Amino acid sequence: QVQLVESGGGSVQAGGSLRLSCAISGYIYGRYCAAWFRQAPWKEREGVAVSYRGGDTQYYADSVKGRFTISQDNALNTVYLEMTNLKPEDTATYFCAARSSRLYGRPRCMSTDDISDWGPGTQVTVSS
Repeated sequence: QVQLVESGGGSVQAGGSLRLSCAISGYIYGRYCAAWFRQAPWKEREGVAVSYRGGDTQYYADSVKGRFTISQDNALNTVYLEMTNLKPEDTATYFCAARSSRLYGRPRCMSTDDISDWGPGTQVTVSS
């Protein structure tokens, strides 16, 4: 059974930093990608950052480029999102997400349609 569990959310002032972690388990045949999405109140869920397979390639949404870094520790099956210079508009529930390697196709993994599994989410609040 696949499980994704986030941790590390919280409240921070603008300009501050947070590090989110996601423990992933249950992918017998591996995962094609691991990603972070976020959803603010009254807004659609959006892709923030994605890391593919072994972690050598990443992709970021323009809104977080240069401020957020996605990384993964394959030995620990954990994916991280380092967030710096946080802004009030970064306030949202952040979700860890992944796509099983068993699925056909190799999408970018920045759309909810590309994802097969989700974590429950962790809240990030940035105050001005």
